[in-house]
Amino acid sequence: MTHDFDLDALKSVKPPEPSQAARETAMRAALDAFDDETNKRQTQGSASGVRLMTILQRSWSTTMTALTKTRLMTGTAIATILVVPLAGYLAFSLINEGYSPQFRQDTPLMDLGGANRAKDEADADDSRIAAEPKPADGAIAAAPPAAVAESEVRVQSPGQTGLAKSAPSTQLRRSGESFSAAGAPVAADRIAPMPRVEEQSGDRFEKFDSNGVKSVADAPVSTFSIDVDTASYSVVRRSLMEGRLPDPDSVRVEELINYFPYSYPLPESRQTPFGVNVSVSPTPWNADTKLMHIGIQGYDIVPSERPAANLVFLIDVSGSMNAPDKLPLLKSAFRLLLDKLDDRDTVSIVTYAGNAGTVLEPTKASEREKILRAIDTLQPGGSTAGAAGIEEAYRLAREAKIDGGVNRVLLATDGDFNVGASSDADLKRMIEKRRDDGIFLSVFGFGQGNYNDQLMQVLAQNGNGTAAYIDTLAEAQKTLVEEAGSTLFPIAKDVKIQVEFNPATVAEYRLIGYETRALNREDFNNDRVDAGDIGSGHSVTAIYEITPVGSPAVSVDPLRYGEAEKPAATNAAGTDEYAFLKLRYKLPDGARSTLVTTPVGPAQEKASVAGLGDDTRFSIAVAAFGQKLRHEDAVANYSWNAIRDLAAKARGEDSYGYRGEFLRLVGLAESLDR
Repeated sequence: MTHDFDLDALKSVKPPEPSQAARETAMRAALDAFDDETNKRQTQGSASGVRLMTILQRSWSTTMTALTKTRLMTGTAIATILVVPLAGYLAFSLINEGYSPQFRQDTPLMDLGGANRAKDEADADDSRIAAEPKPADGAIAAAPPAAVAESEVRVQSPGQTGLAKSAPSTQLRRSGESFSAAGAPVAADRIAPMPRVEEQSGDRFEKFDSNGVKSVADAPVSTFSIDVDTASYSVVRRSLMEGRLPDPDSVRVEELINYFPYSYPLPESRQTPFGVNVSVSPTPWNADTKLMHIGIQGYDIVPSERPAANLVFLIDVSGSMNAPDKLPLLKSAFRLLLDKLDDRDTVSIVTYAGNAGTVLEPTKASEREKILRAIDTLQPGGSTAGAAGIEEAYRLAREAKIDGGVNRVLLATDGDFNVGASSDADLKRMIEKRRDDGIFLSVFGFGQGNYNDQLMQVLAQNGNGTAAYIDTLAEAQKTLVEEAGSTLFPIAKDVKIQVEFNPATVAEYRLIGYETRALNREDFNNDRVDAGDIGSGHSVTAIYEITPVGSPAVSVDPLRYGEAEKPAATNAAGTDEYAFLKLRYKLPDGARSTLVTTPVGPAQEKASVAGLGDDTRFSIAVAAFGQKLRHEDAVANYSWNAIRDLAAKARGEDSYGYRGEFLRLVGLAESLDR
């Protein structure tokens, strides 16, 4: 083939200048043609029907042309100004509309809730489910599935950091469903479950199993030490007020019940310090069982008759107490207590951190300003030599001991003992040696994060004392002011309860709570075995759920080859008794116990829960609340609303608002248990 022109001549021809307008026109035409291809379905990158890259390229081209023509900016400056916002817009679009691999089943997902779910529901009929998958609700935005290798995704929840792997899958979950990249539904059992986020804490609680149902034929006798501690209720309240369900091991049902003051009939004299009140009624949460409710009311000492008090404040000032709800709250609490003392009383102050020291020698409570100055000087710092502090506090208590009076160490701490004797067993032995000196121990817990409730219980139970948890100044007011008599002035010690059930009328029973207070049957008559203590005016409540003989609720079949059950060894008049209640106690300065007995039978029975007094019904509601927080099967079908209704109808006189507060806590627990 030949040509009529000279190719060599073209070497000297200067090519025309490129037309920026022509280039822009060609680029737009190409992009528009792409958008107008046969498949007219909108792509996932844009809600307006125009591809995200089209928008970006047009913006980039137009802006660059305008700026360079006017020579307003150099190339570097232009890139700095434009790339950052455009990249931000791209990232926002990807997060809002874009890409996410489906986590594997063992990968936790954070539920971000409302915004994403509402958007997905609004788009439920949208047919734009293409190869570029949409993220699951709350999933973390990632690169497109094609570019994703198996990678690690860190998901952090309050107090917890977890590490999980995501697979290079193209599955996605949308509006409660799961789809593959092709749009086919994914089986429900392949959808990663949304985990329940539980806050991890350094607080320590003793683990224990709830009391199970016992057959009267096998174990007719139940024995336990009474418990008037209230720490568990305050811990539960704090958890609920902070928006989380409490650790089940922090829930001791008997402490929830006994947190509230009840007005059971009073005994007549201090020499017989208890009134025992028993009732039997239908069980609100099980129509086939009954509740045997035991209410013990302590003698209330007239203020003018109360004994003089020798109190040693043992205060933890270690570094772990450096928090607003620890040492500052503690100091305010003890200032309140000082208002309840008079000229007969003596106060000493011992602190411990790296080592123990005496801040205030025994001082008459009338020297109020001197005591307050000593409290105000306390500052946190150092490690926690708790054992040394206990030794020093008991030494001062012995030196200032008041014969015939109350001698008590008041330990205030978060329980973080880490210097000297620090194991629970070592501290228990130390306390046991000191209680024989007639010096009682009360324990007040503060703070959270490293709160050692388990140690608080060990110290209080073995030191002839009680344990309380103070989370607010209002709780300090209740414990140290309103209930100062029951907190400081004991009327009995080593109080034990034993119940023998009649196999002729009761097939099974279950003690609600008191798991950490169980005693052996032979411990009941052994005066060397330590038990709980009761202060002036304090009440104690215990509740058994019993299953009558012949009830469909009986859970244990009789033995095929066992010996035939024998009736209870009672006289003819007592064969219809449900149980025989025995109570032992010692006076505060006594060494020998006194026995009190009460038969329980139809005479104490009520036909309905409504026939019971307000105090009894309210305590039953609290018992149901505690069991539900521990996830007990017995109340699984008893609703939070039923608990609140029972408590509300039994609220009665509520001078300090404790029962009203309880009703609010039930509502919080219900909202958190969904």
